[in-house]
Amino acid sequence: MVLLCRLSVLCNAQGGRAGSKAASLHWTSERVVNVWLLGLLPAAYLNPCSVMDCSLAAVLTLHSHWDLGQVVTDYVHGDASQKAAKAGLLALLDLTFARLCYFNYHDVGVCKAVATLWKL
Repeated sequence: MVLLCRLSVLCNAQGGRAGSKAASLHWTSERVVNVWLLGLLPAAYLNPCSVMDCSLAAVLTLHSHWDLGQVVTDYVHGDASQKAAKAGLLALLDLTFARLCYFNYHDVGVCKAVATLWKL
């Protein structure tokens, strides 16, 4: 959990305004999360449990935050529009994480749901 908190602080690096050290750490943490996700997906399929469900919810939301944040930065122009788009994206990702956690605790969980869909 501490790793996710550190990574969420790094995801607020502001490109040219932040030092090259912060940008380098941000890029490195993105790669760490991507590699972690590559190992987590097969592990979650082979061993579906609540720890894997929560880990998937956190890592997928963080991964989406970084990727969709870059889309907003690249394709939304104007300061006011960009701030509104980033706020909307943050709200959407917060809601996504909350719904995934709710699904994990009150239903079968992400791992078993994907396995069930795969059997169809």
